[in-house]
Order: sequence, then structure tokens, then C-alpha cells
Amino acid sequence: MLKPLRVKDIRNLLQGEIISGSENWSVSDAIYYNRHELTKRNSLMFVSRSDSINWHEINNKGPSLVISDKPSSELKNALSDTTVIKVRSLVQAYWKFLDYYRNLFKIPVVAITGTCGKTTTKEMIKHILSKDWNVQASFSSKNEPRQSFPYLTGIDGNTEAAVFELGLGNTGNIKHQCMIYQPTIGIITTIGVHHLDGCGNLEGYIKAKSEIVDGIKQDGTLILNADDTNIKKVPLHSFKGKIIYFGVNEKSHIRASNIRFTKNGMDFQVHFSDKKYKAFIPGYGEHQVYNALAALAAVNEMGMDISEAISRLTTYKNMARHLEFSSGMGGSTIIDDTWTNNPTSVEAALKVLDSIGKGKNVILVLGDIKRLGNFEKKYHREIGSMVAQRDIHTLITIGSKAEDIAIQAKKDGTKANVYSFKDVNGVMDILKPMLDNRAVLLIKGPMSSRSMISFANSLKENN
Repeated sequence: MLKPLRVKDIRNLLQGEIISGSENWSVSDAIYYNRHELTKRNSLMFVSRSDSINWHEINNKGPSLVISDKPSSELKNALSDTTVIKVRSLVQAYWKFLDYYRNLFKIPVVAITGTCGKTTTKEMIKHILSKDWNVQASFSSKNEPRQSFPYLTGIDGNTEAAVFELGLGNTGNIKHQCMIYQPTIGIITTIGVHHLDGCGNLEGYIKAKSEIVDGIKQDGTLILNADDTNIKKVPLHSFKGKIIYFGVNEKSHIRASNIRFTKNGMDFQVHFSDKKYKAFIPGYGEHQVYNALAALAAVNEMGMDISEAISRLTTYKNMARHLEFSSGMGGSTIIDDTWTNNPTSVEAALKVLDSIGKGKNVILVLGDIKRLGNFEKKYHREIGSMVAQRDIHTLITIGSKAEDIAIQAKKDGTKANVYSFKDVNGVMDILKPMLDNRAVLLIKGPMSSRSMISFANSLKENN
């Protein structure tokens, strides 16, 4: 909910001209017309020159405020409960409003990017802070640039901190979102490979992720994974703020050691400011420890005591479909990792299986990885090689792209039984006889594959 703003003050800010209606009232919501749904009364909306306006819809939600650079003749069709302000340039008015609104609040704003771990790190930060802070955060993994405007205007007078993840489909996306959020703290969790169709190649992808460096407010803080090879390629020479490194590397400012798989999560030690702390985080995998370190670094930077933050992490609830463990058919263990699919997250999942799957019959069900552009075959084959190095009972691939995983695994001499399917039809016939108390099945597919998500659910005992 927008902090209430007087229409008169908005007109003065944007140096606009009143075409119709009153300016003696306040707006409490803001949208970009036709990009966001108009659902509330007292809404401000930016309407571009090319948009056709449904004046009745706008008036029904009145009082409404329309800001546009359309010709006056078109704007005079407004109805009685709609105020219209004409501006010279809608783009300039939009950015001026955003900058003004963002700078009404002197609060910590965290922006997170990375190939993997964005949503989890964001949710951890939110969980740690929410006990006694009012936190505005992006919802789930909905991080595309067009969401940034409503997320920013969701900050109001009660908000004490904000944490947003930055979606990246193409070069320029992160720069755009940082211009809106003006983060005081930026985090890069990992840089693997993803969205190569939008960024050209790995170098282009690293460059696109690096946009966060210049996007942080002056005197802000950058929190980086010290152990990530590609993050080491991010140019930092222009950054004038504070840098905090996290990882297992001795040189990290906040470091984890003695990482162990335990019941329902990870035990580890945190080293920070010459002190040691015992820590636990629900959810399996070394990558989960890295997410926790990034979250701890961020909340400590906001002034929270590190030992208090560590204790709050123990009650963090791991996200659905993020290496989510369930009891499956025949007493098997099902690991549902259908939230996202890219080479980095596949490798992280395989590392979890290296520990969890010892002495078990490990079954992999792997789907297509999308948005790899011209590098599709290369990265699917690399996963096939990773699979071949491991003691896997059965490999099942679903989809035409994932078939390359199967082909390469066989080429590299895997001992697994290998099957390839175009879709989920017929997969259950192969799986059913194998699902017993010795079976651990990992299912991993793209977020867009509803069939793989529902197939994963059908394997679980409760369904």
C-alpha cells in the first residue's frame, strides 16, 4: 500500500497541468496502466501515449488519478471521479515519481541476484527480520522487472526494511530494477549459467549480473560469495562502498566450517569477527549453508546481533519444491526439486544425493533445462558427465533437450539403467517396481513444466 500522497504535491513534483478533476485528495496506490491491474480506489496510474483508456473502468474505481502525455483532446474524455494530469514526457514523470517515492524512506533495502539461491536467501532475511521488523519483500520467485514498481510502492510509513530479488532475462534488467529500488545492500549468491538466450554467452551473463555493482546506493554494501569462480570475474573497481565476502574460504568475512548433514538440515560453525557460533539451517545441501551466510551478513549489516540471527535461522521453513523431501510409494524417499532448473541447481542437487543417497538406490528424473540459447547441448551433456561419475541406479530423462543428458551419461560409461521419454507418459510404469525403502528419487524439471510438477506430487505418499 502506497504511503498516501496528495494529488497537488504530485502535480507540483511532476510539473504537470491539471486537465480535469480535483487535486485536493490523496492517492494510496500506484500502477502502470495496462501493465498492472487496477483493483483499488485512490489509485495513481501512469498511462502511456499508445494506451487506449477505458474511462469507465477507471472512474468506477474512483477517485482515480491519471498521469499521461497523451494529447489534451484525448484526456478531456475523463469522467467526474477522475483527475487527469498532463505531463510533457511520461517516461520522465514515471522515473521522477519513483525516485521521489523511494527517497521518502531512509530504510535498508536489500537487492539479491544470483543463478541460484535468490528466493531462499530473500526468504531467510525476511524470516530473521520479521520477528520484530515490518518487512516489505518480493513475493515468492516473482522477480521480473515489471513487478518492481508495485513492490517499491508497497513500502509505506510502517516499513522498516525491504528485501527484493532481481530477475534477469536480458542485459539491462538488473540495472533497471536497481534504478527503481536503489538498494543499500546488494547480494550476489552464485553465478552459474542461465538465460544465455538473453545474454548471448556466459561472459554476457556475468556482465548482466554485474549491473548490481553500480546499482547500489552510495556508501552501500555488496555481499559476495567468495568461493564462486564466476563472481571473481565481476568488475569491482568502480565500487566505492563496503564489500563483505561469505563462504568457506579462510579469507571470507563470514565463514562456515564443519558443515555436516544432520536430521532435516545442515549443522555448521559460523566464524565472524574472531568468534565462533554453532548454527543449524533446515534444508539439505552445502548451497543452503551459503544462502544462510549471505542472509546473516545482510541482517548483521542492518544492525542485528549475529548470534540472535543464527538462533532465528533454526526456525526457518524450507521452501516447497526446493529439494523438498517426502515419503513416497513403497517407503521410498522422494526429493522434489521442481522449483527451478539450471546446471548450477542440478549440480547442487547431485551433491546432496552424494551424502543422502549413500547405500541407497538413487533414481534421477531430469527434465529439460531452458534458456541456454546456443549452449543447450553443451550444458545438458555436462550434466550427463556429472551423472556418469556417480553411483546412480536409474536415470530417466524427460524432454527432447534432456535426452542429451542420457546420451552423454551412456557415452561416459554410466552404470545406471538409462531411459529417455518425450513427456511423463509411461515414466510411472518404469518407476513403480523400483520404489521401495531403498530408493531415493530426485525429480528435477523446469518451473514451467506443470506435468513434471504434478508427476512429482503423484509420487508422494500423501497424494
